[in-house]
Amino acid sequence: MTPGVRPLIAGNWKMHGSMAEAEALAGAVRDGAAGLPADLLVCPAFLHVAAVARLLGGGAVAVGAQDCHAAAKGAHTGDVSAPMLRDAGATHVILGHSERRADHGETDAVVRAKAEAAAAAGLVPIVCVGETEAERLAGQAEAVVERQLAGSLPEGFAGVVAYEPVWAIGTGRTPTEADIGAIHAVIRARLAARFGAAGQGMRILYGGSMKPGNAAAILALPNVDGGLVGGASLVAADFLAIAKAAG
Repeated sequence: MTPGVRPLIAGNWKMHGSMAEAEALAGAVRDGAAGLPADLLVCPAFLHVAAVARLLGGGAVAVGAQDCHAAAKGAHTGDVSAPMLRDAGATHVILGHSERRADHGETDAVVRAKAEAAAAAGLVPIVCVGETEAERLAGQAEAVVERQLAGSLPEGFAGVVAYEPVWAIGTGRTPTEADIGAIHAVIRARLAARFGAAGQGMRILYGGSMKPGNAAAILALPNVDGGLVGGASLVAADFLAIAKAAG
């Protein structure tokens, strides 16, 4: 972890759960959140953001969304704006996740515009970067991450960066601790070079098959300031165990 930076454990619930299931999961996380050595954030599907935000009521667990549009309003059928998310009770928003980049063709420029919109609406953007397996095997992992950082982060960025190796998301496969540490060091160097002191203290999360069994070792690495947790965030006990491992 980075000295002086409180860890953030963020749960990306993706496209899972009914309203009742989302409320039950949020309640279980809330009930177990006291005294943990990390800040907690849950990111339900758009439809559930307002209900989960009402249930959590501005307490120890923050609420985020999984995406937003770059425009504040307009003729964008099916999209949700950053001001709408803020109005619904969200404080954070995940942007540029590999599933958005792959499934919806989101470019670095698109992610950058969304990050600008999120910040303008008072949301904390969590911008995701990460290489595919083919890129890693070709020795391009660091170059890909550096390119995504340069293109996806706007000037004056004051949010969170999440490193998610695409090939580790939802597969149960995890990079070695050395691999994770190397990429996080690259990210820190790029952030510090571009944003100065703010970049030195900016949170960098690791995502990609983080679970209770490997969380402590990953979270102990330099420049790993928390986790962006997928599958394990759908089980309150597992999510809370990951947060506990941050201590």
